[in-house]
Amino acid sequence: MQLNARPIAGLAVFLALFGAVTPCAAAAPGTAHNYRDGNFDYFVAGDPGLPRARHTEYGLALMGGGGAVDAAYRFIASHAGGGHIVILRAVADDSFDPGDGDYGESFIGKWGPAVSAETIVFHSRKAAFDARVIASLRNADGIFLAGGDQGNYIRYWKGTPVERALNAHARANRPIGGSSAGLAILGHFSYTSLDGGSMESKIALADPYDAGVTLEDDFLHLRWLESVFTDTHFSARCRLGRLIVFVARVNQAHPADAAFGLGIDERSAVLVDAGGIGRLAEGSAGSAWLVMPQRPAAVLSKGRPLTLTDVRIVRMDLGSELDFKSRQIGRPGAESLDSIVDGVPPRNSIATPIMLREVAPRDEP
Repeated sequence: MQLNARPIAGLAVFLALFGAVTPCAAAAPGTAHNYRDGNFDYFVAGDPGLPRARHTEYGLALMGGGGAVDAAYRFIASHAGGGHIVILRAVADDSFDPGDGDYGESFIGKWGPAVSAETIVFHSRKAAFDARVIASLRNADGIFLAGGDQGNYIRYWKGTPVERALNAHARANRPIGGSSAGLAILGHFSYTSLDGGSMESKIALADPYDAGVTLEDDFLHLRWLESVFTDTHFSARCRLGRLIVFVARVNQAHPADAAFGLGIDERSAVLVDAGGIGRLAEGSAGSAWLVMPQRPAAVLSKGRPLTLTDVRIVRMDLGSELDFKSRQIGRPGAESLDSIVDGVPPRNSIATPIMLREVAPRDEP
């Protein structure tokens, strides 16, 4: 469907073109339709005016990005009780193609059943205060945060009704998931990329306080992720080194939290049930990696390479289990106890190949 991509100037014009929208409640049955606004775009599949799910169950679908894991999306739909799914994105312009990823139709048919799937694409912070957006979030039985730029999520949502709605959604025992940038912000601690770059492991290891190490510690507050730092595209982009630095930084600032890191490979997902048990999703192409420091950082200061001893690195494969309550790992795929001295990683760890890379591809998103 071709949609008018030009911003709509004023509420009166919007109403004249598209009809009235009830601001504080879900759309009446059969009335929902696609539209573009100056601050956000809205695309819908199914009927968000139908009754919501009778029963939902809390759960987390943590996806590394770089490709879909069908089991993770089915997890969101099933835990949402076959009800209403809301998909959130954020881009700085109006270039988003509603067919990109086809999440809405896939939740209705391929991954569902679901009675509706609404996609909201944020273009500005103002959208996070729009009553129509908040009404959709409050009516959601399951929420999925798509990939893109996590910096936009922080800029547009932190300190807004959207942030409050996401946290309230989880408290109400409804599922939430995220892929790539969407995963990056699900952990209580997150790398924000607010400088517009993508931190490389070799830079972080050389100086844990490099200006590009932009961290957040007070955004989403999701059960089982209270002390977790989530990272994405993990093995393909050699992000173990940077995750070790991120976790060390957090633990120096918040030692009582005893944070640990969870990095997830591309086309892979960890599904966390209501009891706090996480498992690699069926169909995952890679693994999940845990970074669990056993002692505080020995040397962690601005301008000096990282020195950190006794970091437990665990690889989770199919069949592995992580109990987020006790931090016990059942049937790990592999593990090692590593140390980094003056920014130099070990040469013989199970994770040495994904610790850092010398060159990042120019066309990497």
